[in-house]
Amino acid sequence: MIISIASGKGGTGKTTVAVNLALVVEGKVRLLDCDVEEPNSGIFLDVHECKAEENTALVPEINNDACTACAKCSEFCRYNALATLATTVLVFPELCHSCGGCGLVCPENAISEVLRRIGVIEYGKSKNLEFFQGRLDIGNTMAPPLIRSVKRKIVDDALSIIDSPPGSSCPMIAATADADYVVLVTEPTPFGLHDLKLAVETIEVLELKHGVIINRAGERDEMIEDYCKEKNIPVLAKIQDDRRIAEAYSRGRTIINSYPEYIPLFKGLLERIMEEAGGIR
Repeated sequence: MIISIASGKGGTGKTTVAVNLALVVEGKVRLLDCDVEEPNSGIFLDVHECKAEENTALVPEINNDACTACAKCSEFCRYNALATLATTVLVFPELCHSCGGCGLVCPENAISEVLRRIGVIEYGKSKNLEFFQGRLDIGNTMAPPLIRSVKRKIVDDALSIIDSPPGSSCPMIAATADADYVVLVTEPTPFGLHDLKLAVETIEVLELKHGVIINRAGERDEMIEDYCKEKNIPVLAKIQDDRRIAEAYSRGRTIINSYPEYIPLFKGLLERIMEEAGGIR
């Protein structure tokens, strides 16, 4: 089963939920940090046997001897990774999404593909937990290809929990696509509600099962609860606005290891997710 932890905005507690949820799993579990522009799940884990592997993506290379500058490739590309001039085609690899379409539409077969490094995948172990994270190289802007590479570490015989990038743009979609269940972490503030709505709209387009966690819950929870009731979205759990949690987080410590009284909350959350997902295991 694949559980993706997402949020409409940064700072809602997405990583906190992903890490603590993974730590209460009793069987085999894989935690994949797909927030490749600034991964931080590993800060809270005692990971050993750490390794790293280079990650690459295919980008077009133009054979200028064969190219007639017909512009079919640049007209096809929706990401402006190709620009046709009078006698040649310019390639902007940092904008390429590696779809390969430009090579398919070239009538002269003047486009081949070459590998370009985009980042690394780092991984290690911590007891029954296997941890993977992508780290995008500085200067690269295309997170989805690296996110998809991290997701290839998902296996059938282990529960996989994905720490998704915040927001509702392409990186978040790449991380949540194909998940069995998406957990949206929000906070009871006007900003939290606004961005939760954007995230819900995205998840609905993807037709994925989803529920909401209210983090830093308190007196204004009704603004989130009323919206979820209106949209028929289950509120899976509430994490109270506890200063001790913020203090533990600032020291790179997990909630359940610092305050074991929170273990039942995360175990109950895992059970609720399984129920809402239809018992997929």
